[in-house]
Amino acid sequence: MTPTPSQTVGPFFGFALPFEDDSVCAADGVRIEGQVLDGAGDPVPDALLEVSAEDQFGRCRTDAEGAFHFVVREPRAGFLSVAVFARGLLRQLNTRIYFPGRQGELPPEVDPARRHTLLALRQRDLLRFDIRLQGSDETVFFE
Repeated sequence: MTPTPSQTVGPFFGFALPFEDDSVCAADGVRIEGQVLDGAGDPVPDALLEVSAEDQFGRCRTDAEGAFHFVVREPRAGFLSVAVFARGLLRQLNTRIYFPGRQGELPPEVDPARRHTLLALRQRDLLRFDIRLQGSDETVFFE
């Protein structure tokens, strides 16, 4: 029997990617930059991230430094849903990016000591958001 993609560990992300301007959801939006990091703090160079909120959808592969970026409008809900696909993951991880000033909208069930892992930080004219897959300061992931 031949294993199917859900039974094997990827990455399988190179086929038909990237699409032009995949990561630009709104040309007049704010830029979000970050890195995907593994448990040792090393960059994950072959991850794929998808963000969505309301009428926005974006997709971005990480580069050799684990870096990604999106250009989005701040959604009314105050956060973007993020799906992370990466090597070693049999299923995607789901998290959120909350915009600065929206801390009061974080889910109450999230441990207060870990809430900072869901908040984007303002750096001049862009937002910074890193995703840590394991280890200290592991990003909060949702079912």
